[in-house]
Amino acid sequence: MKHIVTGIVAHVDAGKTTLSEALLYRAGARRKLGRVDNGDAFLDTDALEKQRGITIFSHQANLEFNDVRLNLLDTPGHVDFASQTEQVLSVLDYAILVVSATDGIQGYTRTLWRLLARYHVPTFIFVNKMDAVVADGPKLLKQLQTVLAPGCVAFNAPDLTEPAPVDGALPATSVEDVATQNDDVLADYLETGQLQDGAIQQMISHRELFPVYFGAALKLTGVDALMAGLERWTQPAPLHKTFGAKVFKITHDEQDERLTWLRLTGGELHPKDVVLGEQKVNQLRYYNGTRYVTSTSVPAGEICVIPGLTGTYPGQGLGQVPDGQSPQLQPVLTYAVDPQAEDLHACLAAFRQLEDEDPQLNVTWSSHLQEIRVQVMGKIQLEVLQQILRDRFNLQVGFGTGSILYQETITQPVEGVGHFEPLRHYAEVHLLLQPAPRGSGLSFAADCSLEVLGKNWQHQVLSNLRAKEQLGVLVGAPLTDVKVTLIGGRASIVHSVGGDFREATWRALRQGLMMLRTREACQLLEPWYRFRLEVGQDQVGRAMTDIQRMYGDFEPPVAGDGVATDGSPLTVITGTAPVATMRDYSQEVRAYTHGQGQLECLVDGYRPCHDTAAVVAASDYQPVADLENTPDSVFCAHGAGYPVAWDQVPAMAHVPYRYSQDQLAHLN
Repeated sequence: MKHIVTGIVAHVDAGKTTLSEALLYRAGARRKLGRVDNGDAFLDTDALEKQRGITIFSHQANLEFNDVRLNLLDTPGHVDFASQTEQVLSVLDYAILVVSATDGIQGYTRTLWRLLARYHVPTFIFVNKMDAVVADGPKLLKQLQTVLAPGCVAFNAPDLTEPAPVDGALPATSVEDVATQNDDVLADYLETGQLQDGAIQQMISHRELFPVYFGAALKLTGVDALMAGLERWTQPAPLHKTFGAKVFKITHDEQDERLTWLRLTGGELHPKDVVLGEQKVNQLRYYNGTRYVTSTSVPAGEICVIPGLTGTYPGQGLGQVPDGQSPQLQPVLTYAVDPQAEDLHACLAAFRQLEDEDPQLNVTWSSHLQEIRVQVMGKIQLEVLQQILRDRFNLQVGFGTGSILYQETITQPVEGVGHFEPLRHYAEVHLLLQPAPRGSGLSFAADCSLEVLGKNWQHQVLSNLRAKEQLGVLVGAPLTDVKVTLIGGRASIVHSVGGDFREATWRALRQGLMMLRTREACQLLEPWYRFRLEVGQDQVGRAMTDIQRMYGDFEPPVAGDGVATDGSPLTVITGTAPVATMRDYSQEVRAYTHGQGQLECLVDGYRPCHDTAAVVAASDYQPVADLENTPDSVFCAHGAGYPVAWDQVPAMAHVPYRYSQDQLAHLN
């Protein structure tokens, strides 16, 4: 049978889990059609999910129909749990994007589309809730083609007036639309008058073509057409003989045993195989919902679970597979944990376990402040965390006032120098720091002759740059969007050891940042929301005034599809605004619109901070006093090491500077 791993993704309430239930039911994997609102959905197994009526964790179900064996991964639809969804994307052969016919393409749908493109996941689209009175299939198809991609082509009738072919064949009305998505396919079609199945499969696989199916999952409409399409138009992933696997999830079962979820891309796994260091596989499990069976072998292409492994993490590559790219969706809020009457160290242990499952929590512990801090996407995630701590760990905790997670970058290049020379130690490092494109993060490179600095020492410098989170010098926030290049240095044949280059490297980076700070070339970045605000016509003026007060920008208001309870039309305002000013605005919207208005916010990346001076002053960060990230250097004289302030280092450096100020200005 053809084996396909498919994930279902969608904006919350689009009907994603309902479609999963329909697929399981039509494939014969379930005798009864489960419903989210009844709390009996097969894939919403957690008590918290049943209570809230939303998917919070990713789950797996297995089904077979005709010649297809499908591993189905259901993912959360709420943006606060987007990290769970992003973890899954790297192991998918195909995705099914569910779009609500009553709501159209919502903000988070666009975010999911960008993530699917980032992970190169071929995608089928299911337009759900077509049984609604307001559903307009042709209009939605045009919206998909305009907003998402021109390659969104109907594979069943958008108005559901014609039955879909039982064999999944392409409707005659869509043949030319498919052919025009690829020049070679179009030329062949014009010559022969036919489209080959293989060509269509390749176009889908290369994300040139996105089959669109219209239906209503709750009434099983269009579900058979989607299943026939998955059978006909998908191709199994290429597999390798050499062992390789991708870890995409970490969980703990009811016995508190640690579970590593992975997909094999090559080779075969057996109990007793060594997969990580000296760790052996003690058991192999296949999960279907909450139940599992054990196996004596797992072939390439399969998803399995290994209990008991330590040190694994989402995104990790095993065997010949490298680690995946860093998640694009990052939390933007940080909260201090209020332990209330609970033991603080018991709380820390619980949060460490939750961080193991979701590394995006970024749990930090300050022994000086006796404080735990966590990073989250939003308040819904905070509420869920509280309930998980209560249900799983029997801990009653609260959270303090949230604060913004800032980042820092630079606007000019600089050559930074670090020198570390206590008695019987020696290292000097020169780093070129250059601004990099927005959203690119930190990158590290070497442009240094091996005659100047040996290969081993250069490797030490680059490894140490990656060894810890590098901080800026304005508020001590993480440094981002900077290219760091090793351009010079010096070692001692007698005295240099690896630790010397760690110290010199970190000091060189900070020294360069301090030089830029004196030139006002360090920049504070803050997260911004992209928002969609729906209010009554008589409230538009108030809304626009509020957005300007929050330092936001907006497009001209347009008429929305919804109406207020009095029958008056609602108006939609879209734009961007800082998270710091807009994160609590939804409460104001509910108040002044008397519950009729709606605000939807999605993190839209980082931009220059709107009130840098106030944030820097409030943080009172003293970079020279941050001894773990000092910009100062250590030199040696008369048989003893002594500290030298960062601004005095250029005059005392042993290696000449590679760039003058004029040359640096030219680099910029």
